[in-house]
Amino acid sequence: MLRVFCLPLFLACLLIPSQANASAPHDDKGRARDLGLSPGILTPGRWNAITDVAGVAVGHHTLIEGESIRTGVTAVLPHGANPYRERVPAAVYVGNGFGKAVGFTQIRELGEIETPIALSNTLSVYQVAHGVADYVLELPGNEDVRSVNAVAGETNDGWLNDIRARVIDGDAVARAIEAASSGPVAEGNVGAGTGTRALGFKAGIGTSSRVLPAERGGHTVGVLVQSNFGGVLSIDGVPVGERLGQHFMVGEVPYERPASDSEPADERTTGYDPDVDGSIMIVVATDAPLTSRNLERLARRAMLGLARTGGFSSNGSGDYVIAFSTHEAVRIHVDDADVRTVSELSNAAMSPLFLAVVEATEEAILNSLFMAETMTGHEGRTMPAIPLEKVVPLLEAHGAIETSEH
Repeated sequence: MLRVFCLPLFLACLLIPSQANASAPHDDKGRARDLGLSPGILTPGRWNAITDVAGVAVGHHTLIEGESIRTGVTAVLPHGANPYRERVPAAVYVGNGFGKAVGFTQIRELGEIETPIALSNTLSVYQVAHGVADYVLELPGNEDVRSVNAVAGETNDGWLNDIRARVIDGDAVARAIEAASSGPVAEGNVGAGTGTRALGFKAGIGTSSRVLPAERGGHTVGVLVQSNFGGVLSIDGVPVGERLGQHFMVGEVPYERPASDSEPADERTTGYDPDVDGSIMIVVATDAPLTSRNLERLARRAMLGLARTGGFSSNGSGDYVIAFSTHEAVRIHVDDADVRTVSELSNAAMSPLFLAVVEATEEAILNSLFMAETMTGHEGRTMPAIPLEKVVPLLEAHGAIETSEH
């Protein structure tokens, strides 16, 4: 069962040992809407998070240790019941397959998820899957279970994190699952987003949601992303990456690296980053009654939200979408009869949901950037947060936000 914690204990789960200056705080940090942005035409839910889909919970376990460990685990739970015995219909879509996802083939085959979804780094994805399986096998009622399709996704945080150390273990996964709650979701340098970067800046975890008008069904779509990809940054249609001269084709990103006595002093702080492909994991949840076929259609549209921010699924980018529905009418119970009757939305009713997932994905990615903070990590590398002092005037000049105090 999903454990429910009081707020102080939940916050305590996020308090982690950290190195001075490992993650530099910004007093002006805020989500996209805090800056006056409002991508799209639909309305977010109460939390503007994936947890606006009733029953969905998110938990993080963050590891910032010494000078080189900058990683973590993020867990998404579809509901508070036993996920193995009460499965949710699901689908996956692969935009570009340069990744090491675990458990996706069975989702494609059966159209259902039977475990929490856990995200971490590339070389730890197998340990994470092990931890997810441990969690499910230990749940009451699963004593005789002999097969579990653990679902784990990853992006490569090896620029800021000593990824070869492989510090993630089953305990880290358990802590993320135990910390899961509904309500606001921590974003930026937390959990699986601790050491990630995207579009030339420090990135991390981001989330957003959209609620359809009652006449369009009133359903909610929520998205959570682990941003770690390259491209040409666009913010609500404003070509920020192009205007700043910082994008994939230029290849120059403003990371700071340790000084070398063999380099001229003016070349020590920035340099060419040859590994700008990156990846993204996108988790989509909805309370609309959908089965796997239309969930796959929904997952495909999330890639349009990625494109809106400037991502283009480069050769070395692992771009994966996992979509699931929490609606009671479409859940799969292990004790169901051989024949069951399911009521689901028609194809014609999908278009509003398609728009919702595009908008929520776009804003989730923007939140993953705006909420991330400058971080120093492995081999002394520093990845700066998005420079609001440069970006906000561009957004104002293009009419994306009104003139503000930021």
